[in-house]
Amino acid sequence: MAHTITDANFQTEVMESDKVVMLDFWASWCGPCVALGPTVEAIATDYEGKAIVGKVNVDENPDVSVKFGIRNIPTILFIKNGEVVDKQVGNVPRSVLEQTLQKHM
Repeated sequence: MAHTITDANFQTEVMESDKVVMLDFWASWCGPCVALGPTVEAIATDYEGKAIVGKVNVDENPDVSVKFGIRNIPTILFIKNGEVVDKQVGNVPRSVLEQTLQKHM
């Protein structure tokens, strides 16, 4: 299951992680976000213990969203050692997300 990332736990869950983090910025009213949700959850299950897969609700966590300049959703950020190393905007196939995640592991 994907981690719920909030403004409150962002620093410890993401920035201080020793694993690559795949972070899905989404909202419940966003059709493409909802469509991408099961893919993100499946990746979270398959990469448990190897990577952190998290979801940030942009409506409930404006600080994290503003910090990264999220203007379009869904946006997936790949963060390693506290730095954004890759970005994917829009609903994309699982294979694209997995390939990018594996590239940074």
